Amino acid sequence: MEWTKEKRYRKMHDVTDAEIKGLAKLVNQCPWRQSFHVQPVTGLLNDPNGFAFYNGEYHLFYQWFPLGPIHGLKHWYHTKSKDLVHWENIGMAIEPSNEYDSHGVYSGSGIEHDGKLFLLYTGNTRDENWNRHPYQCLAVMDQNGHITKMETPVIADIPVGYTDHYRDPKVWRAGDEYYAVIGAQRENKTGCVVLYRSPDLKQWQFAGEMNTTLAEFGYMWECPDYFELDGQGVFLFSPQGLKAEGDCYKNIYQSGYVLGRPLDLVTNELIHGDFHELDRGFDFYAPQTTQDPNGRRILVGWMGLPEIEYPTDQNGWAHCLTLPRELSVKGEKVIQQPVAELELLRREKAEGNIIVDNESATIEGFTGEVYELVTEFFASTAEEFGIELRVGQNEKTVIKYNRVEKKSFLTGTQSGKAFAEEFGTIRKCGVDTETVAFRVFVDVSSVEVFVNNGEEVFTGRIFPGKESTGIRFFSYGGQTNVKAIKWNING
Repeated sequence: MEWTKEKRYRKMHDVTDAEIKGLAKLVNQCPWRQSFHVQPVTGLLNDPNGFAFYNGEYHLFYQWFPLGPIHGLKHWYHTKSKDLVHWENIGMAIEPSNEYDSHGVYSGSGIEHDGKLFLLYTGNTRDENWNRHPYQCLAVMDQNGHITKMETPVIADIPVGYTDHYRDPKVWRAGDEYYAVIGAQRENKTGCVVLYRSPDLKQWQFAGEMNTTLAEFGYMWECPDYFELDGQGVFLFSPQGLKAEGDCYKNIYQSGYVLGRPLDLVTNELIHGDFHELDRGFDFYAPQTTQDPNGRRILVGWMGLPEIEYPTDQNGWAHCLTLPRELSVKGEKVIQQPVAELELLRREKAEGNIIVDNESATIEGFTGEVYELVTEFFASTAEEFGIELRVGQNEKTVIKYNRVEKKSFLTGTQSGKAFAEEFGTIRKCGVDTETVAFRVFVDVSSVEVFVNNGEEVFTGRIFPGKESTGIRFFSYGGQTNVKAIKWNING
C-alpha cells in the first residue's frame, strides 16, 4: 500500500468494519506474533504512555496507529494489569477529536489526583502549510475507566527560544506542587528539556529550562522522565542526533540517563555525571517509568525505533513493549532487573551443569521458541564463551562474553529475516568481570538479555523461522564451566 498523507491521517470513523477485520486477519497470520509481550492488535505501537498504578491496577497506554505499520494518525491505546505480567487489552483510550490534537495524540504521562487518573499529553496539529503546532492537553480517567478530555489545552504556547518540537510531558509530584518536564528543541536546533509547575495539574507555569552540562547533545530530546531513586536524581531522555562513538550510540536514535544530585526545583539545576545508554541492544527507545505502591521504580520501553522497517510490516503490524524492569542505583549506574512477578510465567523446568572445552555443546531439554534462560559462566580459561539461541540450519542469535576485550556482545547477523543492517548487526559493551551471568527472555520475535543482574541490558527483535529452536553453549580458546536453568513460558 502506498501511504499517502490522506491514508495516514484517516479518522477511525471513516474506516469500515470489513477493512479492520481484513487487517486483523493479516496480522494474525504473522509467524512472528509475540507470546508474552504487549503488542498491538493491528497497526503500529510505539512509545509507552501514561504508565501509572491507579485504582488497584497498573495502567499502561501506548502510541498507536491502528491501520498499518507506519507512523500515521496517533491514538492512545489502553492496557492494564494487576501483576505486570498478564495484560488485558481495554481498547482505544484517547483519539484525535478536536483542533488541539487533530493530527495526533502524542506522548505523555499519568498521575493520580483527586481519586482520578490525570493524563497529560501532547496534542499534535498541522496547518494548511503542514507546519506543526503542539499543545499540551489533559484527559481525566475515572474509576470506571471513562476518559474525558478537557476542552482546551493546559499549556497552549511555546515559550520564546524554542521550536515546534516541544512534546512528551512527564509529570510528578513534589510536596504540594506538581511538576512536568517537556522535551524540547532550542531555536539553534539543539536538544533540551524544560520545566513547568502546577498546583492542580490544570494551571501550569513555565519554570524555565533544566540546567544540565549537555549544552549541545543532539538536536531534540524526546520522552524525558525525571525521578529520584536511592537518594539520587535520575533523568531519562531520548536524544536524537548523536553520532556513534566506539561501542556507543549505534542505533538510529538513543535512550539513556544521567545520574546525580536531586534536581534543584528553585534553580532548575541538575548536577550530574556522564550520559549512559539504558539498553545496549538494537531495539529500545522512549522508555517511561512509574512508581508502584511498594516504592519500586518500574520502567517499560518501546521495543523498536522510529524510521526503521521491520519484517512484521508485511503483516500489517509493528513493534511491542519491553518487559517491565525494576530500577535501582549501584555506584554511578542505574541497574535494570526484570520485575519479580515475571516468575509467574515460568512453567516446565530444565537444568544442567556442563564444562565446555573449545567447542559448542547442548544440554538435554534445552530447546524452544519461548522461554526464560538463566546461565552462569565461571572458572573460565577461554577467550570467549556464550550462548546461541533460536538455532536452526542457517540461523542463530549469539550472546557472548569476550574475556580478552572484557566485553559482552549481542550478535544478530544470522538471527533470521534481516532488517536495519545499515546500523550494523553486532552490539557490544564493556563488562569487566570474571563470572558472567546472562538472564535471557526469549519470545517468538525478541530477546532481552540482562547481564550480571542488570548491570547491562541488550534488547533486540529477531525474526527466525519456527524450526529454529536450538540452544547451544560454547567456549573457544579454553574451557568454561556452565550452569544453566531454563523455564518454558506459556504466553
